[in-house]
Formats: sequence, C-alpha cells, structure tokens
Amino acid sequence: MSEKSIYVRPLEAQDVPKVMDLLVQVNLVHYNGRPDIFKKDTKFTAEDVEHNFIGNEMNPVFVCVEADGDGNETVLGHAFCEIHENLGNSVLQAKRSLYIDDICVDEESRGKGIGRKLYEYVLSYAEKDGDFDSILLNVWAFNEPAYNFYTSLGMKPQRIFMEKVLERGEEQRGRVDADEVDAKRDCSEFKDEENQGGDE
Repeated sequence: MSEKSIYVRPLEAQDVPKVMDLLVQVNLVHYNGRPDIFKKDTKFTAEDVEHNFIGNEMNPVFVCVEADGDGNETVLGHAFCEIHENLGNSVLQAKRSLYIDDICVDEESRGKGIGRKLYEYVLSYAEKDGDFDSILLNVWAFNEPAYNFYTSLGMKPQRIFMEKVLERGEEQRGRVDADEVDAKRDCSEFKDEENQGGDE
C-alpha cells in the first residue's frame, strides 16, 4: 500500500474545482448563520480563482493536500490571504499585515488537524517574509467553532464590531426566515410526491 502524506503548498490550476466546492461550504456556514446578510452564492467564480489568485503575491492562496505514493493529490482545505498595508496617518501607526480572508477544511476532513496545518503554514509564510507586523482575520459572532479554533491557536480579539438591528432589519430577517420555511416545506412536499409516485 502506498504511503500517504499531507502538506500545504500554493494554489495550482488543478486545485480550482475542489476549491470551488470548499467555497460553497464556506458560504453555507455564513448563509445559515445570517441569511439576512448572506446570499447562497460563492464569493468567487472558478475563473476568478484561476486568473486572479494563482501566483498572486498580494493575494496568496494555499491548499492543504493529501498525496498518495503515486503523486495523486486530494485537496483537503484552503487558506485565502491578502496583504494589507496601512501607511499610517495622524492617529494610526503604519502597519503591514497578512489578512486571512478565509480558511476552510472540507467537511469530510475536519477534526484531523488540517485547519491547524493551514494556519501554521500561513504563520510561517508571514514570519519568513519578515516584513509583517501581524496576522489578522474576522470571525462572525455566530461562528463559535471558528472563534474557539483561532483562540486555541493563540489569536486574540483586536476589536469588536457591534450591531443593533433596527425594525426594518428585523422585518427583513423575518422575511428571510419565512422564505426558508416555505422552501423547506416545498422541498418536503416535492419529495413526498416523488415517494408516492414511486409506490404506484
């Protein structure tokens, strides 16, 4: 049996289809958490990923892959990063940060240390560069597993972005929730009809 190895490397063209699948998984986490804010869609198209991120030093993307002894690779997760440069002003210090826009581990590979491998690779990338002041990322309040994961890696909150949803926003949230219920009911009724038809 061929030995398998797991490692992180920069994004390549053959990774794009699986990365698109991961982006769908990321979107669903956000859509399910705040459907009043997020839509069911990916933030990038396959064309975007292939043409704008491969080899882009200002927006480096890394993938964690599992390779068998024959060199066949399976993408297990990705990390989309951005270089943020704040030149400073009268009240802010100049800073250069590596911003993690998105870390995603395939749902079938979670709990195996893949996210940690990706984060540690990003950390090593920033440290080897030697010109970054920090690593930054955002976590939505509903995503407690992600918050707990990043704090376990030694990250700490820098600031808290707060929200008060007004009446119009609550109405919108109610409409979204109602649409979700209707969609689930329609789907359930459709499946029931299929089952009834199959029994005849």
